[in-house]
Amino acid sequence: MSTAVLPAYEDAIAVFEPVIGLETHVELGTNTKMFCGCPTEFGAEPNTQVCPVCLGLPGALPVANKAAIEATIRIGLALNCSIASWCRFARKNYFYPDMPKNFQTSQYDEPLCVDGYLDVEVDGKTVRVEIERVHLEEDTGKTLHLGGATGRIHGATQSLVDYNRAGIPLVEIVTRPVVGTGALAPAVAKAYVAELRDVIRTLGVSDVRMEQGSMRCDVNTSLNRPGAEWGTRTETKNVNSLRSVERAVRSEVIRQASVLSSGGRITQETRHFHEDTGDTTSGRSKEEATDYRYFPEPDLVPLAPDAEWVAQLKAALPEPPRVHRERLRAAWDISDLEMQSVVNAGAVELIEATIAAGTTPDAARKWWLGELSRRTNETGGELAEVGVTPAHVAELQKLVDDGKLTDKLARQVLEGVIAGEGGPIQVMAARGIEVVSDTGALTKAVDDAIAANPAIADKIRDGKVEAAGVLIGAVMKATRGQADAAAVRELIISRLQ
Repeated sequence: MSTAVLPAYEDAIAVFEPVIGLETHVELGTNTKMFCGCPTEFGAEPNTQVCPVCLGLPGALPVANKAAIEATIRIGLALNCSIASWCRFARKNYFYPDMPKNFQTSQYDEPLCVDGYLDVEVDGKTVRVEIERVHLEEDTGKTLHLGGATGRIHGATQSLVDYNRAGIPLVEIVTRPVVGTGALAPAVAKAYVAELRDVIRTLGVSDVRMEQGSMRCDVNTSLNRPGAEWGTRTETKNVNSLRSVERAVRSEVIRQASVLSSGGRITQETRHFHEDTGDTTSGRSKEEATDYRYFPEPDLVPLAPDAEWVAQLKAALPEPPRVHRERLRAAWDISDLEMQSVVNAGAVELIEATIAAGTTPDAARKWWLGELSRRTNETGGELAEVGVTPAHVAELQKLVDDGKLTDKLARQVLEGVIAGEGGPIQVMAARGIEVVSDTGALTKAVDDAIAANPAIADKIRDGKVEAAGVLIGAVMKATRGQADAAAVRELIISRLQ
């Protein structure tokens, strides 16, 4: 049996135009659930944060969470949406084991927020992503599939359900189709989710921790030939990192291009993204709205946000992330291109916090965009998860500024911090790493190097100071790399003049 050869991404884009769309789910950081008083703390023992309402027991009646409604309106306003003067909840009917009521209380044709947009910067271009709707609903429970190799139901020997998450307020932000991005489609998808995460984090309504599932993204992708109608879309479900959003789009572009180029047809379906391979696999056929048999929720009154209240919420919105970044760019005295590198690395808040901890913008950028970015690029992780805090970086730079470490020695100390050996001062002491500051010891090392290399010493005496590199290397070896190379060079030249 032969295996289809997938085209390169560049070849796929040369033939087809991608159309993307994103449906992002954000768990709100309220103290209680959407329709009951159960707590929402992450990581509690399974099925300990439940009650008759969120378990859907007979006779239990829901009451809407005002804090969740307010948070949703604030998200809509921050995304330039219009806020409905009247809307209501609906029942979305479907059966999953993690849906205790066999329906989800959501919004359908009458969402709370509509017709917004979010501008993102990609490769020096501003791309406007239009927001179709922002609506409020409740989250489902969580199913754990055990005994298999993948954590999915296929191959599992048993499945367990935790209903703690069922009923947590969930905001769904749905974009309109994003067209005309060409080869930048994966980068636009990533940039949009990153910007959306920054907006929501700035509002303080969610911790938007993708690794914990409080922000999840469904990525829609379709291909069409230039000038033709849009193709059939697939929906890659529950993508949980910025890098994976980008990879999911790229993977689907390549896969769909292969199918279409060989005369096949794309099936409208949900797909699963695999972090280890970067590929997607088929999940289930995609339902239409009619399959859910939406109808108005009879147990909840409609929502009618007061116009004055909405105006007050709008007036109290925090500074938008894009405006904040521009203010930082000016304060840090860097170019637009340099700021874009900071944004692409996900380092804006980290650098800002490092500066606040007591170092300069240049030093903060040096570490986060240099050594630390290199490490995360190698592992495919996120900067915020590297195991180093802004306070660590500021402390490390102070040790360099005070002459106790060179940049090279500081990188060795950084390795220890990343390995969990403590802060920079602790690692430096435990590993015995410090610049040799004993003048007598350094002078002896220089004199020994001169004595061991008389021909090199003669060249330096004759004015060929570039030959000092050999002696510097000898001194650095003798001091286990813990001497300051610039100081060693000055000492060598002074001894031979």
